[in-house]
Amino acid sequence: MNNKRLSNLEYFIEIEPEDPFNWYAIAIEHKTNNTSKALEYFEHLLTHFPNYLATYYQVAELLIENRKNEQAEAILNKGIELAKKQNNVNTLRELQNLLTNLLFDE
Repeated sequence: MNNKRLSNLEYFIEIEPEDPFNWYAIAIEHKTNNTSKALEYFEHLLTHFPNYLATYYQVAELLIENRKNEQAEAILNKGIELAKKQNNVNTLRELQNLLTNLLFDE
């Protein structure tokens, strides 16, 4: 984790708390080293910015890595519905592939 980048992201959240990308970026920054902190930021995104589609794949992937498959499946299903509504074919395909892999591995 890059502490300078993390400080910058925290600053961006302070000055632009309504920009979902700032929350997304800090969650991604925490994803590899601090799962619980990353999940906090992802939860914030899902609650306050439920239309920020990129969140769904990342949080589902993190949940799968932490063996929370039922939660991941629910998140993926929500993301799939959102991707359909937004007509985002690429993200839809990515979410469906992750869900298929999750269900196949179970």
